[in-house]
Amino acid sequence: MGKAAKKSFDPKSFLASVGPGKTNLKFRVGQNIFAQGDAADKIFYIHKGKVKLIVVSKQGKEAIVAILGTGQFFGEGCLNGQTLRIATTQAIEDCEITGITKKAMIAVLQAEPKFSELFMAYLLTRNNRIEEDLIDQLFNSSERRLARLLLLLANFGKEGSPQPIDAKISQETLAEMIGTTRSRVSFFMNKFRKLGFISYNGKIEVHNSLLSAVLHDKPELKTDD
Repeated sequence: MGKAAKKSFDPKSFLASVGPGKTNLKFRVGQNIFAQGDAADKIFYIHKGKVKLIVVSKQGKEAIVAILGTGQFFGEGCLNGQTLRIATTQAIEDCEITGITKKAMIAVLQAEPKFSELFMAYLLTRNNRIEEDLIDQLFNSSERRLARLLLLLANFGKEGSPQPIDAKISQETLAEMIGTTRSRVSFFMNKFRKLGFISYNGKIEVHNSLLSAVLHDKPELKTDD
């Protein structure tokens, strides 16, 4: 009898299972997954929850550079020669995460084309987001930057329905991410609510009207600060 056919590789099953070089981890709100300056030796994949990436300058100034959620990787810099973490990652919701050693990650990328495609798609999407964020900071007002950030956090443009934004993502966090003050964010959030772009019900509900305002450059969103 011939050998049994090789079972088809499923990237999602691989990420969900425990195995050589893989660990399933749980983090509570406020816990660090890793800290700036730690050894960079693992890649992480988020199954559930959200984490924020924080960078602290030599002068002690702190900035939130990204918020990542379900289905996203982080810590991939170790694959590109990074030996120490250049940011801190902290859970802003209870999280379920898979940690994959650098060695195990390289092995699966080399052996499994389906996984390589999934990871490459993530890297391209992340790169596009970084470019868009840079353009956003250079050319858009803080009001428009907040509108775009709310749409991103609510997963507009992704598969499935837009998701409510957890109240744990505070106005201080939003202000840090768009480079303005909490008072300005509070002012804009109240304005968006009055215009019907968002609503509050324990969580922030983002409506299609905000997307329409951003896409069509409506005058409700100012073009300067």
